[in-house]
Amino acid sequence: MSDAAQTQGEDSFVHGEAVVRDPTGLHARPAVKLTKLAKSFEAKVEIRGGGNGPWINAKSPNAVMKMKAGFGETLGVRASGAQAHDAVAALVGLIERNFDG
Repeated sequence: MSDAAQTQGEDSFVHGEAVVRDPTGLHARPAVKLTKLAKSFEAKVEIRGGGNGPWINAKSPNAVMKMKAGFGETLGVRASGAQAHDAVAALVGLIERNFDG
């Protein structure tokens, strides 16, 4: 499965994942970009680090920064709602593009 792959889980969430490529990890500037993008969708959007961490609200800058996701860490992205597919695709794309930095 590629980083940009999406799957529809039994829990009605659309899932995707991408690897953090910024050497300094998911710090303040990328966290704000991620949350701003997440807020632009009519969907419940959550992310988690390390493949098995807790799911957190991707629309909360403080929660995203507290993840302290480091370089090379895989971030899971999931969403449910009207724009779930678009939200996951956009967030995975942003992470893969190194937060457009």
